[in-house]
Amino acid sequence: MEIQNLIGGAWLAANYGIEPVMPLQTFSRIGGRRATQVLEGITTETYVESMRPSATLRGHLTFHLKHEVPHLELLSQVFAKIDPRELTDWVADEPSGQYAKRAGFLYEFLTGQALEISAEIAGGYIDVMDGARLVVASPKHSVPNRRWRVRDNLPGTRVFCPVIRKTADSVKAMGLDVSGLINDLALEFGEELLMRSAVWMTLRESKSSFAIEGEADQSDRIQRFADVLSRRTGQGSWPLNQAALAELQSEILGKRTTLQHFGIRQSPVFVGEVARYQEVVHYIAPPAEDVTEMIEGLATFLERTQGQSSVMRSAVAAFGFVYIHPLADGNGRVHRFLINDILRRDGAVKDPMILPVSSLITSDQTECHAYDRILDEISRPLMKSLAGLYEFAPTYTTYPDGIRSNFVFHGNDSARHTWRLLDLTRHVTYLAHVLGRTIREDMREESRYMRSHAQARTAIKDIVEMPDMQIDRIIRSAEANQGKLSNVLTNEIPILDESGVWDAIVKAIEIAFRDGPKASTVNKYASGNPR
Repeated sequence: MEIQNLIGGAWLAANYGIEPVMPLQTFSRIGGRRATQVLEGITTETYVESMRPSATLRGHLTFHLKHEVPHLELLSQVFAKIDPRELTDWVADEPSGQYAKRAGFLYEFLTGQALEISAEIAGGYIDVMDGARLVVASPKHSVPNRRWRVRDNLPGTRVFCPVIRKTADSVKAMGLDVSGLINDLALEFGEELLMRSAVWMTLRESKSSFAIEGEADQSDRIQRFADVLSRRTGQGSWPLNQAALAELQSEILGKRTTLQHFGIRQSPVFVGEVARYQEVVHYIAPPAEDVTEMIEGLATFLERTQGQSSVMRSAVAAFGFVYIHPLADGNGRVHRFLINDILRRDGAVKDPMILPVSSLITSDQTECHAYDRILDEISRPLMKSLAGLYEFAPTYTTYPDGIRSNFVFHGNDSARHTWRLLDLTRHVTYLAHVLGRTIREDMREESRYMRSHAQARTAIKDIVEMPDMQIDRIIRSAEANQGKLSNVLTNEIPILDESGVWDAIVKAIEIAFRDGPKASTVNKYASGNPR
């Protein structure tokens, strides 16, 4: 694209030599006729010559704020490079101009530095951001700013203000009716059966959460995390401060841990792996000194967006948390805990139900790859921009929280533009997909299994009266042994070896599950059924 014909945000990026980590979603240019082209999610807007702004910060920033979705990471980098007098002169010339006022406010918000303005700002109050294009604070949480005569409707703080663009996909995702989908299941299978499956779904979520981290065979830790899910989801205040995070982390990790400090970390952290004795860094998290304020910014986002889409809020809480990475250990589990926590707090999911979203993620390779790809949305371009800015020193440093590390990072100032202004638009769309499939497919299969299992129990009791625990043992054994009576089961329950008894039981099980879940699903549950 010809640089001389770029306008708006694209001109700002080119003129100031900026390559945003989160790419521009709109490129505006001057061409022969007005046109819009969308290719692989990137929109190219062509305007006629009469729309060309003056070749100044004022001209192209006005165009960007007026005609494009404001790109806060780009603006943060632009404001770090400009002479502030360009803005003060603009404000002096247009003290009541809406774009001058918005630009002045955004400069101070993004840089934390006050502009030296002598003009008296005038005119009516205007919104800083267009709520038709971006997720903004709920109306009652917009804050009038008297200095700039604007309504601060940004959803976060200067230190952490995630961005969600209102695209066709994200608007559809934010409209997902989680509560309605669950009610449909309740109508189909009954409220009682649905709630009885909550215990099993909680354990499934815990087990699958460890599977995501490559630690599926950790029974004590799985049970411990399941207990945390069942007791803490939606309870108390948001777990987004030092005390609450320390308590949550200690319950998740248990007593047998090498950590000397629970809660917000005091040491550097990166996500990576060792390949052929070489450290491979996939993501670098914000420095420890920024974390407390960033977590406060995430809490502010949740406060200021109350009443809005619970899908959007849970996505921002969960993915915002994992990118901040505030803990020395346990970030992934808290990240997945927050999905259910926010859905419960928003009333989208009733107590004691836990949506087994991790189970879907681990259910097949496609979903596993989709989860990895959504995390790479930010980590991959960020790491590309930070090449050469980190190293492993020959000696280790012991940090105040007891962590010893030789990881050294020199790029905090450049990475802060990204960390603080994460574009989580696609993360919202991704989570809506996961939640929709979880309820429509996984939970429906679980409910069908529960119903079939209950029918099998009743049918077996008609053949031989016995406790439910023994019946469950029989169903699992029949599934595992393809309908054959095992010697172990014969010794445990001798009556099963009497003429016709076992055959009748196997037939009863087959009838109960004939129209129920798919065989693969039944086997999956039977192999580890906690009932």
